[in-house]
Amino acid sequence: MTLPSQIIIGLIAVLHIYILWLEMFAWTTRGKKVFKTVAEDQFEKTKTMAANQGLYNGFLAAGLMWSLYITDATWSKNVAFFFLVCVLVAGLYGASTVSKRIFYVQALPAILGLLSLLMK
Repeated sequence: MTLPSQIIIGLIAVLHIYILWLEMFAWTTRGKKVFKTVAEDQFEKTKTMAANQGLYNGFLAAGLMWSLYITDATWSKNVAFFFLVCVLVAGLYGASTVSKRIFYVQALPAILGLLSLLMK
């Protein structure tokens, strides 16, 4: 895997760790400033649901980070590809059902990561 691919994958992993933190630990505090499409009175009511979503974002981050530590080049690329596709699907679904902004925050970086993997 090339250095640009590793950098993009690392940044996407960090983004998903941040989302994990927001949804699992800061939903009713910092989350209110970030997730502006959620009504103020809904944060406490949706705290458990948000934590569940945060956990899934953590799994995406873990998979992407794992791909960076695999020493076999083919496996590293394949694992990264799989998790980037997962991020892309989640981003496209979120963009079509919740907010178009999710496309730019989640799906577009995944597309850039996938393109970087496909380039030699």
